[in-house]
Amino acid sequence: MRRAGRKQHYHHGDLRAALVDTAIELIAERGVAGFSLAEASRRLGVAVSAPYRHFADRQELLAAVAVRACEVLTDTVAAESADAHTSIEALVAAARGYVRFGVEQRALFEAAFGSALDRPRHPELVRATGPLKDAFLGAALDLSDGDPDRAGALALAVATTAHGHAVMAHLGAFGTGPDAAELAIGRAGDATRALLTGRRAIPPLPNALHLDTP
Repeated sequence: MRRAGRKQHYHHGDLRAALVDTAIELIAERGVAGFSLAEASRRLGVAVSAPYRHFADRQELLAAVAVRACEVLTDTVAAESADAHTSIEALVAAARGYVRFGVEQRALFEAAFGSALDRPRHPELVRATGPLKDAFLGAALDLSDGDPDRAGALALAVATTAHGHAVMAHLGAFGTGPDAAELAIGRAGDATRALLTGRRAIPPLPNALHLDTP
């Protein structure tokens, strides 16, 4: 599984990767709003102009962090889903993996979903969301008799349920002790299972397969 940050010092010739790692560290400490290219440069000990050899601006570096976030999220969902034997179990596991990522990789979660990136400007980010969408949509299509509009609506409902649980976990809705994360993950799985039981009541959503959402 990919790690959020490799925690390694900058080595000549690998500045781009070092900037991504440092951005993740700064976001973890200060949030997306408190992150700047200048601070990343200072932490790495390079000239403030150095990052511009790799990123045109702050938003481009945040997009690279968001790509990393999508990769880690996809890996987390895949690991959670590895033992799923039915489409229902696959979607329940996908929701659990989504929340696990949200609570265990909060900086990456914030970078991916809290930075107000202009996604059409960053096609690499749109591409990075593809495997994650597939993880939800494949099982949703199976549960929707192959109807893409119903499958898209179902996948979006499950992803929204998972996202909501991750956000509520950040707000302390499941407590703040050592068991809070697992409680949030378990409740997301329970909510998804309940949602899937009543899935036929979810109306189709045309073009949901093409919505630009992670």
